[in-house]
Amino acid sequence: MQLSPVQTLPPRLLTRGADVLPGVLITAAIALVATGIGAIVPVLGSAVPAIVIGVLLSLVRPRLMAGHEKADARIQPGIAYSGKFLLQLAVVLLGVQLSIGAIAQVGLESLPIMLTTLVVCLVGAWLLGRMLRTERRLTTLIGVGTGICGASAIAAVSPVIGAASAEIAYAVSTIFLFNILAVVLFPLIGHALNLDPHTFGLFAGTAVNDTSSVVAAAGVFSTLALGYAVVVKLVRTLMIIPISIGLSVMEARRSARADSAAQPLTGRRIAKLVPWFLIGFLIVAIVNSTGIIPDAPREVLVQASVFLIAMALAGIGLSTDIPALRRAGWRPLALGGMLWVLVTVTALLTIAGTAALRG
Repeated sequence: MQLSPVQTLPPRLLTRGADVLPGVLITAAIALVATGIGAIVPVLGSAVPAIVIGVLLSLVRPRLMAGHEKADARIQPGIAYSGKFLLQLAVVLLGVQLSIGAIAQVGLESLPIMLTTLVVCLVGAWLLGRMLRTERRLTTLIGVGTGICGASAIAAVSPVIGAASAEIAYAVSTIFLFNILAVVLFPLIGHALNLDPHTFGLFAGTAVNDTSSVVAAAGVFSTLALGYAVVVKLVRTLMIIPISIGLSVMEARRSARADSAAQPLTGRRIAKLVPWFLIGFLIVAIVNSTGIIPDAPREVLVQASVFLIAMALAGIGLSTDIPALRRAGWRPLALGGMLWVLVTVTALLTIAGTAALRG
């Protein structure tokens, strides 16, 4: 007689916990160190030190773990778990800072900026990709990764266009490089331009690629900017759906017969394109809108989300594949850099333009 999934859930959870615990403890230790550095140098926060420490350890990790392959394999699941699930959980907890009214207001305000940067990025990717002679699918992946939401958009679009694994790796590596630069440079740009937290949240949410980098850049600038940045990022991420549908139609028109490497978009697949943690973020924000969460627990949840972000970025740093960046070559990197600059400048100009119109 087979046991039902519900009956086997507790032992499966215990097994999963035991698998990820060693790596999670390492990312937690890095997060503690990063939090201490952030307390000493507040402008850095805990996000930047966490990812920098993680990247530095990834460079020396092969030497440190030489002869200890089993131990290295044991910590890997927890590192991956920190870099993905804990980051998503942190974003869900950030919902305690917002209400549904704030989400609607900031979302509507960001829409012109988000649509402008997206159109400029996609058109720029097409033109610059032809100029640099980068492969069509790789150009598409870097374009949607820069214009929408980094690795999440690349992962969603790649099966639609039938991208090869090497193209996906190149695109993610390229996007990651400019994510790191954004975390370091964007807060400096924001302070140099005297942007307030609200405006910087719009800037970071529209001009930074991946969720982790948006949260990190906004967190370094100020805690108040985090909420705005996450809402803008939420709106951008939802653009995965129409872009994927459009690319699916283009792929179908490009070939009279169905491409066996490309997967058609069904209603079920479209529903799966919306990440669960963004739905969780909205649910928490709805609960917070009712006013039933007291101030003290809300502050604890905010601080927990900041620490989880540091753990997640430590995991991402530890997983960095530096050789993959070198293997990508200069053309995809040049394309990613040009699009990154193009989106950054477009976001700043559009924000200034919309502010002038409101004024």
